[in-house]
Amino acid sequence: MKTFFSIFTVALLLVSCKNESKDLANQEAKKEIAYVSFGNPTEANNAIAASDLASLYESISAGDSLSTKVVAKVDEVCQAKGCWMKLDLGDEKQVMVKFRDYGFFVPKNIAGKEVIINGMAYVSETSVAELRHYAQDAGESDEDIAKITDPERTYAFLADGVLLKEE
Repeated sequence: MKTFFSIFTVALLLVSCKNESKDLANQEAKKEIAYVSFGNPTEANNAIAASDLASLYESISAGDSLSTKVVAKVDEVCQAKGCWMKLDLGDEKQVMVKFRDYGFFVPKNIAGKEVIINGMAYVSETSVAELRHYAQDAGESDEDIAKITDPERTYAFLADGVLLKEE
């Protein structure tokens, strides 16, 4: 009888410990991440990864736009007032983010932090003639100007809402 009682007690302890760890895991999973919101209210769900946005940029033409939500790391922020930021897309690519109608700004100290942005992704393209004109205005040599043979694609994003993870 003592053996049965001992085995029963040990089994009960094991089961109760196992349930406690499951409860802790469930509590951690249920914890919601808190965000500070800038601009229009934005939800954190359904955001695509920065690398997926980079792929989308490759598939759209200059002048086209795409409504999307993306999560990415901030590389750089305007230090005057937080009126723009550059996000890392991976593979040494960045996207320049501006805010709709300059209606809001982000903190200047968020470089290296993760944000979720909602808005319009688009590609702008600077023509070869315009690039050569800029190079000429900058005093570049005729040899350097002649090397400009391809238009320059710029990845841009007009955000109407930004979420910054609270710490």
